[in-house]
Amino acid sequence: MTLVLSFDNSYAQLPPRFYTRQSAVPVRAPRLVAWNAGLAEALGIEGGEDTGALARIFAGNEVPEGATPLAQVYAGHQFGGFSPQLGDGRALLLGEVVDSNGQRRDIQLKGSGPTPYSRMGDGRAWLGPVLREYVVSEAMHALGIPTTRALAAVETGEPVYREAGSLPGAVLTRVASSHIRVGTFQYFAARRDLEGLRALYDYTVTRHYPQIEGPAHLLAEVIRRQARLVARWLSVGVIHGVMNTDNTAISGETIDYGPCAFMDTYHPQTVYSSIDAHGRYAYDNQAHVIVWNMAQFATALVPLMPDQDAAIEEFTALVHAMPDRIEAEWRRAFAAKIGIAEPGPEDGALIADLLARMAEGQADFTNTFRALVTGGARDQFLDPAAFDVWEAGWRARLAQEREPEAVMRAANPSVIPRNHRVEQMIEAAVAGDLAPFERLMDVLSAPFEDRPDAADLRRPPAASEIVRATFCGT
Repeated sequence: MTLVLSFDNSYAQLPPRFYTRQSAVPVRAPRLVAWNAGLAEALGIEGGEDTGALARIFAGNEVPEGATPLAQVYAGHQFGGFSPQLGDGRALLLGEVVDSNGQRRDIQLKGSGPTPYSRMGDGRAWLGPVLREYVVSEAMHALGIPTTRALAAVETGEPVYREAGSLPGAVLTRVASSHIRVGTFQYFAARRDLEGLRALYDYTVTRHYPQIEGPAHLLAEVIRRQARLVARWLSVGVIHGVMNTDNTAISGETIDYGPCAFMDTYHPQTVYSSIDAHGRYAYDNQAHVIVWNMAQFATALVPLMPDQDAAIEEFTALVHAMPDRIEAEWRRAFAAKIGIAEPGPEDGALIADLLARMAEGQADFTNTFRALVTGGARDQFLDPAAFDVWEAGWRARLAQEREPEAVMRAANPSVIPRNHRVEQMIEAAVAGDLAPFERLMDVLSAPFEDRPDAADLRRPPAASEIVRATFCGT
């Protein structure tokens, strides 16, 4: 059966300076590694039984009917420094489909070869980062966090060369609500291209926010989504690792899983990203960074306003109000983790006290919160007495709640994609064994279930297994 993707491409109708049209660079021997049949069905993709056709199309060797491959251009602040031109250096937007819920979704190849935006890179990816993003993005989806998703992973049959030497090449197919970023707006604003900026604004409103009325309303809505997103990923111990403005999606989805990691032992200043030398994107800094990113978005929107002085005043007020919004979202997310359905301002102190004790007691983030439901939370602490002191006040507060156990079970995953298990999965896959990958995908699809056969995946790393650094997928 022929593979059918019902493309309905809109980004390609924007002016040519928004992108560069090109096809992927063909690879030697594409082989399908993973296919997300459930996502394919939701996207209305038919004919997924032909693995050979899937491999050829999602490696970039064949352009499916209706596709308009292009590399998007954008700018961005990377670790605080502004780059006026970035862009898809190893990715191509194949096109868009409208899913079963009527939502427009991008289908993008990552690792499909160099583009004019490659910045001296080879435009390729290797199997490890491809499978990491596949696993982690699908785990985030199962956790209920807005995210890009993985449709396919294909080995290319060609090596790529990195510091570690020769590695197996691969291509990931990523699905997103769109790939419009804060950096996309910055690109046109930096060039004083008001016509391009207005076209981007109009397109973004039509695609994502048809209900809004003006740039200030758009800024407010993006702030609202980003505040909730960051609070939710903090609540499951995620450290994005590279929260540049070009990795901040206007849709409110998590995007870019290069050095992303889930925290094991809790500490607020935990950093995994190998390129985050100064901890700019440490766990506890993420709430501050997203406010900074929204300030850059606000700056890019100012030229659209007829009275720019008034706009600066209005936009500044919206950005300055964002920390309180994040605090409220954070309190709601973490209150649920300790069984409180409708938290009040006073509950923030109870949550903060537990986290401080967890940091001092070197408690595992995921297992401590899950054990509040299943029992044994005190055993996660170097000094269990530290938990006992906190527990007394917590139990008194829970007496006011109707169904605290159900609230906690829905907020605290039993299993996450732990860094050492992801690294072990990658090592096995490179050696030709996909069983650990397939097992992770199976268990992580239902992260709130306590599966007896997944006890080893819930275990924190032994000293010899600790992953101290994660890397970008270039």
